[in-house]
Amino acid sequence: MDRLLVLHGPNLNLLGSREPEVYGRQALAEIDARLRARTESAGRAFESVQSNAEHVLVERVQAAAGDGTCFILLNPAAFTHTSVALRDALAAVAIPFIEVHLSNPHAREPFRRQSYFSDLAVGIVSGFGANSYSLALDAALARLARLAPAS
Repeated sequence: MDRLLVLHGPNLNLLGSREPEVYGRQALAEIDARLRARTESAGRAFESVQSNAEHVLVERVQAAAGDGTCFILLNPAAFTHTSVALRDALAAVAIPFIEVHLSNPHAREPFRRQSYFSDLAVGIVSGFGANSYSLALDAALARLARLAPAS
């Protein structure tokens, strides 16, 4: 079964309580539960990984090359602006991904406007709070349906 992998970067484990005026009040577990239900109802496996450690995300991306992962939703969080290692891992496995952000990085501090991932991503969804994940999932599932071989 094709797997959709969702990767959440540093501090996203604090969603719901961390700066709710910026990131909203929805906990990460709630976001993942909604994504899991929609992904599985579309007939695909779902996995979510959150880590504050860059190497954990890099290793998971590398493993995705051989485990049936067909698409990645990536919220790199602070790694957006710092992680060449995670970028290189995504480039190496060549699994399509969408970059996801809860806030709009372009409406925030200038250092947040640089992403190490945007030029590799199929697309970017940002600024819609927890709905950014849902919008990205809609796009990923639609893309996968278009690419599926005709029966």
